[in-house]
Amino acid sequence: MLACLALAFDPAPASAQTPGVKGPVPTGLPQRMLVGLFEEAGQTWMRDSGVPWDVRYRYFTKGWVDNWGWGQRDGSWGKAFLQESDAQGFLPAPIFYQLFAEPGGGEGETLAKVQNAATMRGYFGDWKLLLQRAKEHGKPVLLLVEPDAVGLLQHQTNSNPQTYAAIADTGLPELAGLPNTVAGWGLAFLQLRKAVGANNVILGLHVSSWASGKDISCCSLTDPLQPEVDKVVRFLEPLGLKTNVTGATYDVLVGDPLDRDADFYKLTRGQDVWWNASDSAAIASRSFNRYAEWLRLMNQTAGKRWVLWQIPLGNTQHRNINNDGTPRAGYRDNRTEYFFGPNGDAHRRKFANAGVIALLFGAGAGGQSTYVNDLGTDGQPYLESHAAPFLDAGGLTLPAPGTTLPLPGGDAGTPTPPDAGTGDAGTGDGGTGGGRGHGFETSLEGWTSAGASLQSATLSTARAWSGTRSLAVPFTGTAGNGVVSVLGAAVPSGAVITFHVWIPTGSAITAIQPFALEGAASNWRYTGRWTSIGQLQTGAWNTLTVALPANSNAPLYQLGVELTTSGGWTGSLHLDDITW
Repeated sequence: MLACLALAFDPAPASAQTPGVKGPVPTGLPQRMLVGLFEEAGQTWMRDSGVPWDVRYRYFTKGWVDNWGWGQRDGSWGKAFLQESDAQGFLPAPIFYQLFAEPGGGEGETLAKVQNAATMRGYFGDWKLLLQRAKEHGKPVLLLVEPDAVGLLQHQTNSNPQTYAAIADTGLPELAGLPNTVAGWGLAFLQLRKAVGANNVILGLHVSSWASGKDISCCSLTDPLQPEVDKVVRFLEPLGLKTNVTGATYDVLVGDPLDRDADFYKLTRGQDVWWNASDSAAIASRSFNRYAEWLRLMNQTAGKRWVLWQIPLGNTQHRNINNDGTPRAGYRDNRTEYFFGPNGDAHRRKFANAGVIALLFGAGAGGQSTYVNDLGTDGQPYLESHAAPFLDAGGLTLPAPGTTLPLPGGDAGTPTPPDAGTGDAGTGDGGTGGGRGHGFETSLEGWTSAGASLQSATLSTARAWSGTRSLAVPFTGTAGNGVVSVLGAAVPSGAVITFHVWIPTGSAITAIQPFALEGAASNWRYTGRWTSIGQLQTGAWNTLTVALPANSNAPLYQLGVELTTSGGWTGSLHLDDITW
């Protein structure tokens, strides 16, 4: 394990468990991780490969309803794609991607389009036709809704889901009872599924990694993740993530790790979006660990599983050229190697524990790598040859709600614990100067607090674990993450650090995370464990311990506790007797 935490309600010890995955696997899907590909209608590569792929997806852009002018305007082309996919042995997964091609502009006019009653009348009329054809199909259909549209709406409404949108104003009778708001726009997809009776349709709502205003996957790397997750979930809840007037919610969340090969961005746009695949990569880095932790926190907060879609197909053997169909044409990436390379089992389990139930691979634009000519070092098509043994053997059984999968080798696939808020951490005043811990009897001993949710830490005689004083950590009433910490703690290799934490009754604290951050000599290794308030005793002292790796380096760069609150509370938490 990269980190080990024992937890006790003093005086009787009890072991703590990492929170299990939340939300069920939707009805109609198997209880195992699905693997799928993009394929155009009429093509048969997936079938002819002999690999038992699970899912076949395709974009349904504006014009699909009459086969872009080549058929009747009745959605029969869409139904034919569903039937064709099923006949070849695959779960059909239409990507409803119509809004940006509606008249009135592009992505920058997303809000303006949903505020246009005539546009929305035709738009939701097309959606209704798709649901009708899916209902007639009579078998499960995975239907993913409007990539990036919700993230754009969050930006363009300044995160106000009550902004006007033309929903009841469309005049469609099925939508008459919905509010004329952006929240109502999200509910309209659910309401029409209900009205049509398309109970075989599994609905996925797309969540962009930049929806909060900070792109957690490539750019805002030192920002704590939970506040960004909370911003997105608060916006999404009235759109259909929580109980609403339709009587149903979205079944899954949908994410895209990247829409093009990583080196395409580097070579054509000068952008570095390559993810570090190391299992020890810090959460505050451009890495698979950071993305997995964002997925996990979204799963824990929203209670929904994930479908990952449009995963780039480049591997490290590609020639970094525009794909002309020749061997290894296309741009380099490492996502197929991450999930199906030497540590693929550990990585798939890590992502399953973060809530992922499906990995769908496909190029999001022309010129990118594809599974047709993605040759590896052995000269074989990489994804085809590496996914086949996994799927032939039956795949990976997903964790049941409240549980996690065991990880091979002890720690290869262990999700790195949530970020310690390094972007907001306090600077301290020179560290501890050695010793066996912190008792706070005479001074703050270098401990400081930082983050909008916390005021400055002070000494207090109000309560103490031992002696007469403790470190009081006052809260401001602002929701989010705060960190109370010290620099330079001289904790020896492999030591067990004990924290005593007093949590007042009725606080807005939702999670506590003790942590240790090593310096550059250990590649900024982070050790800690997120602990929900439900695992802690309020109105009492709690004992939490973090065991450092046997090869940890002293002194630590930072030792501390991250505190997450939901806001609206101004009391104080106390720390005392932090020892090793």
